[in-house]
Amino acid sequence: MTNTQLFTAVVLIWGSTWLAITFQFGEVDPILSVAFRFFLAAMILGAFCLFKKLSLKLPLHIHFKMAIAGLCLYALDYTLLYQSQQYIISAIVAVMSSCMVYINVVLRRVLLKKPMRREVIIGATCGMVGISLIFMPEFGKIKADHLLILGISFAFVSFFFAGLGNVLSERILDHGTPVIQMNFWAMSYGVLFILCYVLFQDLEWRLPTNPHYYFSMLYLSLFGSVLAFGAYMKLLRQMGSDKAAYVVLVYPIVALLLSTLFESYQWHLEALIGVCVVLLGNGIAMGKIPLVLPKWPHAKQ
Repeated sequence: MTNTQLFTAVVLIWGSTWLAITFQFGEVDPILSVAFRFFLAAMILGAFCLFKKLSLKLPLHIHFKMAIAGLCLYALDYTLLYQSQQYIISAIVAVMSSCMVYINVVLRRVLLKKPMRREVIIGATCGMVGISLIFMPEFGKIKADHLLILGISFAFVSFFFAGLGNVLSERILDHGTPVIQMNFWAMSYGVLFILCYVLFQDLEWRLPTNPHYYFSMLYLSLFGSVLAFGAYMKLLRQMGSDKAAYVVLVYPIVALLLSTLFESYQWHLEALIGVCVVLLGNGIAMGKIPLVLPKWPHAKQ
């Protein structure tokens, strides 16, 4: 698949998971739902590897890196994000998600010694402005207190670990590690870390009675985790973690389109302008819209 096809697939799937996740709340602690989701996804990947006779044997140093990536990308990222959403509205989360692109750019430079691409930084800035316009009416619901600060702190740390997980995954893939096997091990390690946290917190284990929970879980595991993360990891390998991270700025648009169909979301002028700005930023970040700018100054050797 081309980069455009992979990017589109990730955006469409992750945009639809926002609606699917709403069926996960209520009977089961959200952190347990995260563990169930990635456990099922890891089992699907493992079964696929066995069916296709794909070797799961990888060097020990790769396992160490995959464990750290799984801790960051699947355990800390998701558990902290769920914690943040107890205190802040989704609009803040959506706007703050734009910072992940900047985090990826900086960490990619520091850890992988790869260049900071101007088009990605400029595109991310456009995306952040666009997302802010889309969710502008929601900001009137914000109540400034210590819980807001707590929620923002959880969200920022969550996106930091997501960015760190992205860059570590790019490094693992640069070693030639197959995407499917890497996702299997990283998700498996992530689930182990989450389960350790669950046991430490002594959360109540409960099986939900609502059948919609199981349907949404299957969708989140198969499509939202196995297929989407598989496509996303291929983007990391082919485009770099800085450009691939732009999906977090585009898939909220898909979520809003689905919300329009199923939840009677009302569009406003700022949202329409915001969508255009996000798409403009995407074109710039992906190099589809050329920039005529002076070159970055280089330090003398």
